[in-house]
Amino acid sequence: MLGRRWRRVASQVGRSVAVWAVSTLTMLVLAGILPDFQLQSPDGDSATRIAVTAAFGAGAFGVLSALVWPLLVRLLLLVPALVLGLLVFFLNGALLLVALRLNPAERGGAAWETAVVVAAVMSAVASATGAALAVRDDDAYRRRLYRLADRRRGSGPPIPSTPGTVFIQLDGVGHDVLRRAIDKGLMPTLARWTDGDRPTHRLTRWRTDWSSQTGASQLGILHGSNHDVPAFRWYEKDSREVMVCNRPTSAAELQRRAVEATGDRGLLAHDGASRGNLFSGGAGEQALVLSIATRRRSRENRSRSGYFAYFSDPANAVRTALSFVAEVGREIGQSTRARLRKTRPRVSRGGLYPFVRAFATVVERDVVVAAVMGDMLAGRTAVYADLVAYDEVAHHSGPVSRDAEKVLERLDRSLGLIEKVAEHAPRPYRIVVLSDHGQSPGETFRSRYGLTLADLVRAGCGLPVPRRARRTRSGAEARTAVRAALRIPVEEREERQRADRRSEPIVLASGNLGLVSFPDVPHRMTKEEIDARHPALLTTLANHPGIGFLLVRSERHGGVVLGPYGTEIPLDRLDEEPGPLAAFGPGAADAVRRTHSFPHTADIMVNSMHDPADGEVLAFEEQIGSHGGLGGDQGRPFLLSPIALSAPAADGTELVGAEQVHRVLRRWLSESDGPRVPVDTGTEERAA
Repeated sequence: MLGRRWRRVASQVGRSVAVWAVSTLTMLVLAGILPDFQLQSPDGDSATRIAVTAAFGAGAFGVLSALVWPLLVRLLLLVPALVLGLLVFFLNGALLLVALRLNPAERGGAAWETAVVVAAVMSAVASATGAALAVRDDDAYRRRLYRLADRRRGSGPPIPSTPGTVFIQLDGVGHDVLRRAIDKGLMPTLARWTDGDRPTHRLTRWRTDWSSQTGASQLGILHGSNHDVPAFRWYEKDSREVMVCNRPTSAAELQRRAVEATGDRGLLAHDGASRGNLFSGGAGEQALVLSIATRRRSRENRSRSGYFAYFSDPANAVRTALSFVAEVGREIGQSTRARLRKTRPRVSRGGLYPFVRAFATVVERDVVVAAVMGDMLAGRTAVYADLVAYDEVAHHSGPVSRDAEKVLERLDRSLGLIEKVAEHAPRPYRIVVLSDHGQSPGETFRSRYGLTLADLVRAGCGLPVPRRARRTRSGAEARTAVRAALRIPVEEREERQRADRRSEPIVLASGNLGLVSFPDVPHRMTKEEIDARHPALLTTLANHPGIGFLLVRSERHGGVVLGPYGTEIPLDRLDEEPGPLAAFGPGAADAVRRTHSFPHTADIMVNSMHDPADGEVLAFEEQIGSHGGLGGDQGRPFLLSPIALSAPAADGTELVGAEQVHRVLRRWLSESDGPRVPVDTGTEERAA
């Protein structure tokens, strides 16, 4: 035992010496290349003195990085994570300048900008050297991974030998997109799992609810209920507030409602960890979880701690910062190329978007993957993590673009790393990969028709619309349709009608799903009330070529679907007479009926048109890859599960809705002898 301990110490010392030697050599090379980086006095020195200065500087820089860097990161807890990533270079440069000043011979110096470059290169080289030496030793490799994630379990109960489960959510990746990526060789890790000589996983498609977006899907998956989540954003008349799924206060309220509805904390309630999600799932270990972001920071509430745990290692910080800068440059290059080629459809990708994309595809990915690695090495029973990179890029570049495919390649490498870490974990792990929704391609409603949904609604209400909308053909047609419906002669003069702003409609968009609410009416308005108040509105909307169908409440039928040419179908007759829902495929009627039952469904629910031939929809937001409503791949995500677990659904049946996926994941945790969570077997049998 003692001999093994001494061998371990000797191995660590040997690696440290090797890293120090490589850092010294790197510093000498940089001093020869960069004119503003000096390792000798103004009068000149011998080669020996220069080497000693480099060795001292490299050693001092390494010690400062190990001791001072974590303290600097802790002092910056209030700095946004994105800003912290940009500060990495300057903080590293400052440490190098301090290290050079510590030389008692007072040799060596660098300009600020040179110090930043030298420090970044030295940190990257030291990180690569340390990793290359450590992977030869399983124990050393495991210790390094512990440091990267900063997630040691510490003194706790013994780690069980039963399998743990890791759920990795690839945000926005549709079933068909994933299948094509595997077939094209873009995702070799998943190809080996599903199509190898001995496949270990099965690929299953499931169907979302009408609200095909992360807020509704992940709430249902993690907490078992997404009731009364009609869209990504919606107006609630009782509280007079707009709920937005990715707003911390809204996420916290939605999680509270789900816990109240189900009576339990969630999927991860027993020894679970939630990483990078909108909701906690009841996990005891949480980092980068939006629903707890508004709470006062404490040991139990560490929403942002994952960033600082990751960045406390200077090698991590430099590597991620360099990748961040490279991703910003990549996005600028890709958007410029699309603009020069006049690619269609296309949306604006300027402003802060390159930085937002880099944050989602680099910083968030690196931090979440490191946290998952630490959870596995700590032996946690259930881990759920969300990787949002693909979803962010597909919104602006398109779901089947080359830009998005590159992101899928990098996500596959992350899955391969997680698989590698599982080999070093103290217990076996089953890795489940899933998505919360897909994305449907198509140009925006505004780019095709020259006006927004809000413009069209205002025209239908007889309210003034912006000049840019009036000048478009679609805007002129809308105004003409309104006058025809109201039997008002067509006039060229500008309308003078003004309304009380409290009576003006609130129009919100969630991908290709639009919601229209009248805030001055305390209840959900009926078709009859809307027609009495705005006789042309429903006709204008239902007959517009960019709109597929409307859902409104009816005094006579309870609820009706409206389509063009006066189509009006009660909800209880949709199965026999789908009308405009026929283009949206099986399950559309059930999804519409379910949303109609929600207390906070909007006065008018608007779904864009859908072309079944090419799967296109028209987003009411500025996105050429969208999700949030019905139509196309957005409603067909995937579930990739180990064959060792039971099949997600019985043969010939389809998984429908996030709540059903939640029940499947609970069943799998019980099969792995994991969290003791109750399973409503009666409900699951009915669903199957």
